[in-house]
Amino acid sequence: MFQKGFSQNHKQTVQEAIELTIDSMNAYGPRYDHWAIALSGGKDSSCVATLIPQLIKNGNIAAPKSLTVLYADTRMELPPLQNSALALMDKLSEQGVKCRVVLPPIEERFMVYMLGRGVPPPSNTFRWCTSQIKIEPMVQALRGLREDAGQKLLMLTGVRIGESAVRDDRISVSCSRDNAECGQGWFQISTPESVADTLAPIIHWRVCRVWQWLRQYAPMAGWPTEQVADAYGGNEAEEVNCRTGCVGCNLASKDTALMEVVKSAEWNYLDPLFRLREIYAELKKPWRRLRKHKAEYRKDGKLVANPNRMGPLTMDARRWGMDQIEKVQKEVNEAGLKRGHMPFSLINDEERTTIFDMIENNVWPNGWTGDELRADKEYTELNRLGEEQLKLFHQPSDFEIVETAFETSEGEA
Repeated sequence: MFQKGFSQNHKQTVQEAIELTIDSMNAYGPRYDHWAIALSGGKDSSCVATLIPQLIKNGNIAAPKSLTVLYADTRMELPPLQNSALALMDKLSEQGVKCRVVLPPIEERFMVYMLGRGVPPPSNTFRWCTSQIKIEPMVQALRGLREDAGQKLLMLTGVRIGESAVRDDRISVSCSRDNAECGQGWFQISTPESVADTLAPIIHWRVCRVWQWLRQYAPMAGWPTEQVADAYGGNEAEEVNCRTGCVGCNLASKDTALMEVVKSAEWNYLDPLFRLREIYAELKKPWRRLRKHKAEYRKDGKLVANPNRMGPLTMDARRWGMDQIEKVQKEVNEAGLKRGHMPFSLINDEERTTIFDMIENNVWPNGWTGDELRADKEYTELNRLGEEQLKLFHQPSDFEIVETAFETSEGEA
C-alpha cells in the first residue's frame, strides 16, 4: 500500500510522511514486545491509533506480541470526539487489538472533585485538571500493563511538531498550544522510564497530512474517523486550526472546538454547553468560597504562606453548581434524544450519588474544615509572619477582591 522513495525537493506528501513513520517504527518497535497507544479521541491520537494497526495489517511493520489502546476518558470530552473514540475502539477490537477505557477514580473525576470535595474550578495558577483526570490515570494503566508484561513497554503518542526545527521544549508545552490535544505533550515528560519508553511516530507529520489520513486513507481502510473532523470545524477543520480539550474548558480563552461543533445542524443542540464557562466563573467568586482568616503552621513548624488565601467552595456553592450543571445536561439530552443521539452525561448517577455523599459527610480539601469565613466577608489581614497587617488602604468591596492561587497547608488539595 505504501511505497518507499521520494525526493526531498518538494512538499511532503502523506505517503512520504507514512514512510518516515514506518522507518521509525521499524527502528524502535522491534526492541519492545509490548506496545501501547494513548488515545484521547482527538485528531493526532486517532491518527496514530488507526495508522499503526493498519501498517501492521499491511505488513509494513512487524506486529508486537501485544498492542493495547488506552482511551483516556476524562468524562469531559465533546460528544463527537467521544462517539468517534468509542466507534474506533469497537473497530480496533474487531481487528484483535486490546482496548481499555481509562477513567480517574470516581472521587478524582472533574465534577466530583469540584462539587463533592469542593475544590474550585482550575485556573492558570492552580491547574489541577489535566494531570488528575487524564495523565495520572493513564500512567496507572501503563503501570498495570507493565506489570502484566513483565517488561518495559513502548508507548506511542500523537505528539507532532511538523517539519520545522523545533526544540524539545516545544513538545513539553504542546498541551497548551493551539492545534494540540490537551495534555498530549505531557505524556512525553511524565511517563516513568521504568514503565515505558515513549515514541511519537507522527512527530514529523504536518497537520494537513493528519487530516488527509483521517478523511481519506483511514476511511478507505474501514476506520471510522470522519466524525473526528466535526469537533475541529467539519470540512474547514484544517483552516480553523482549533485545539480540543474538555468541553467548556475555562483555561482556554474561548471554547473554539464547541463553537465549531454547534455550527453543524447535527450538533447545534449542544449550545447549552457554553453556559459551563459561566458557571465555572461564578464558582470562583468570593461569595461562593471560603477564606483563611488566621495564621496556620505546617507540620514542620513553618508558617503557611498566603494566610488570607481563598479556598474551597461552600456547601451552598456546590449545591448551586450541581443544580446549574444538571440543568445544562438536561437541556442537551432533551434536544439530543429528539435527534436520535445517545444520552450525554456531565454528571452520571454514580457521580451524583458520590457528590451528595461527600456534601452530606462534610468533606473538605486538606487543610480546610468548613469553619473558615466566607471569602466575601470582612477579615483581618495577616502578613507572611501571621501578624495582623496595618490597613493603609480601604477594605476592598466584593467586586474588588482579587483571587489568589488556591492552595492548602500541605500544598495540595
